[in-house]
Formats: sequence, structure tokens, C-alpha cells
Amino acid sequence: MLLVALAQLAIGAAAIFARFALVSGGPLAVSWARLTLAAIPLLGIAALRGRLRPAGGATEVRLAFAGLLLATHFATWIASLQHVSVAISTLLVCTTPVWTEVYAVARRRRVDAFAALSVAGALAGVALVVGAPDRANTPLGIGLALAGALAIAGYLLVVRGVDKRVDTLAVTARTCTFGALFLGIAVAVTRDHLPPAHDATAWGGIVAMALVSQLFGHTALNAAVRVLSATFVSTMTLLEPVIAGLLAAWIFGERLGATTALGALVILVAIAVALRGEQKADAVSQDR
Repeated sequence: MLLVALAQLAIGAAAIFARFALVSGGPLAVSWARLTLAAIPLLGIAALRGRLRPAGGATEVRLAFAGLLLATHFATWIASLQHVSVAISTLLVCTTPVWTEVYAVARRRRVDAFAALSVAGALAGVALVVGAPDRANTPLGIGLALAGALAIAGYLLVVRGVDKRVDTLAVTARTCTFGALFLGIAVAVTRDHLPPAHDATAWGGIVAMALVSQLFGHTALNAAVRVLSATFVSTMTLLEPVIAGLLAAWIFGERLGATTALGALVILVAIAVALRGEQKADAVSQDR
């Protein structure tokens, strides 16, 4: 329980760390630095454990595509923080289960109650947020955050189809590395800028995103699933946007208008419904 709580705090703080990094760095460069710092230790551990052996051409191409989606996720989500509040950005990025549910419905060609409610709720919540007279949340920022959610949903779906003989460490090391390479190319083409070397606050935010939010936070969640139910751990992820919003209110003085807050609540409920739908589908699959 303590591990899950610390993991959610670490992951929920990612947007706060990103905000500090964006004070003097560009979104593409900040995303590249974050992913590169996370990829280096993963590559080292994977190499020591013999997880970098060639996995076959088709698998390597699939993992490279997953890396492109991961790079897109970080680039769009971090860029959204320049145009939308921390709470709304994090909340919209967390709508990933809604979009994976849409994909599942498309494959089944059958709409169930969970899918219908989650998609309708998410769209209604986004409509409320977009229509709210709140200058802190621009349509561009909302669009970028939703693009980040769609990209990570695509990433999860692509990774789910990877050969089961390729373990999690091998997959993560490769996708992070491919993602960092794609972002490096984007940074070179756009000439986006890293924070100045002397800006300890910005670099501290980048390092914290890579080591605290990504490596510790996500690794801790994976460890927690070994001793707690997946249902409980996935439900606890609903705390991520709440934690991010509370930290943003405390550190940056961000406040949500009444309509925006209502839209956020509707989206949060939609995410919960989507998670419940995924859990039910997994249970049915295991019974079969």
C-alpha cells in the first residue's frame, strides 16, 4: 500500500517537474532529455541481463513504432503544459483507458455499456472543459493533452502485441531508446533548446521526471501488482490527476473554475468506468 501511494505521488508530480523544466527549456528538448535520462540506465541493466539480443525484424520494427508513439506522447503532453493547467493536462492524458476501450469495441464490433458510458462521459467532460470561460485552458493545450493520451494508448496496444518471449525489460529499454532517438531528430530539425546548463531548477525538473516519476514511479507500480490485485492498482491510478491538481494549486496557485472542475469530475468518472470495463473484459478472458 505504501509503495502504491509513493508511486502515485511520484507519477502525479511529473507535470510539476515538467513545468519547472519548461521555464527555460523547449518542450521537445525537455521531452528528449527526460526520455534519454530514463533510457540510459534501462539500457545498461538490459545489457547486463542479456536482454538486448536481436528479437527478430518484425518485432524490432514494432518496438521502433512503439518508441515513436512514446516520443509523441511525451512531446505533446509536455507541450500541453504551456497552454493548459497542470490538473487538466494530467487528467486528459489519463483518459488513455477510454481510447483503448474504443479500440476494443472497434475490434469486437459490439458496443457494451462500459464503453458507451466511458466514451460519452469523456466527450461530455472535454466539451465542458473546452467551453468553460477559463483562460488557463486553451483549445491548443487541450488538443495536445488529448493527443498525448491517444499516443500512449497506441503505444500500449502496440506493445501488447509484442512476442511474449521478449520480456518487459527488453521492451522498455528498446522503446525508451527508440523514443529518445526520434525526439533527438525532432530537436535537431526544429532547433528546440535545452535549459541553460546553469539552470539548476529546470535541470532538476528534467532529472526528477526521468528518475523519480518514470523509473521509480512506474517500476514501483509494476512491483505493487505482484502483491496487490491489478484491479486495486489500476483504480489507484485515478489519484494521479488529483495529486497533480493539488500540487499545482499548492505550488503554482492554480485554480479551476466551477465549470472546468465539473468537466474534470465527469472525465474522472469516465476514466473509472473505462477501467472497470477493461477489468471485466480481462476477467472474462481469463475465465475462457
